[in-house]
Amino acid sequence: MRVLGVDPGLTRCGVGVVEGVPGRPCTLVAYYVVHTDPEDELPLRLLHLDRSLTDLVAEHRPDSVAVERVFSQHNVRTVMGTAQASGVAVLAGARAGLPVQTYTPSEVKAAVTGSGQADKAQMTAMVTRLLRLPEPPRPADAADALALAICHVWRGGTRSKLAAAAERVRRGRSD
Repeated sequence: MRVLGVDPGLTRCGVGVVEGVPGRPCTLVAYYVVHTDPEDELPLRLLHLDRSLTDLVAEHRPDSVAVERVFSQHNVRTVMGTAQASGVAVLAGARAGLPVQTYTPSEVKAAVTGSGQADKAQMTAMVTRLLRLPEPPRPADAADALALAICHVWRGGTRSKLAAAAERVRRGRSD
């Protein structure tokens, strides 16, 4: 399974692509950080993000997209930009006809490190180790996006299979 993970942000949006199957180590395909200029008008920034993510989906042809779920932060301005970037990421996956799954930061941390309370340094170290990279992916937005993709391979693949099985059972009972 190939997964494109997105750590949404309006100024810096991390994107990571991995391949793998549940229970096995993943393989790095690529990672990026899409930048937008804070001096630009919001519509231009969102358009740049949309075009960049759409191009990356077309280039890497993932089987699914994993996006960090936006949670409440103290800085309303930051959470608004993150939410807008998240919406663009979800749209890019949906427009390509791909399943899109969102994960909370603690779900990703638990999947990758075993602890939902892991800090950025622990996350980056585990992503580096799990993908067998010679050095940590930089900046942290890229490492976070790769963690999202790994989380989806390990958890989302299983979640999707369970949902498909439940749907088959549901259809079988209604016939």
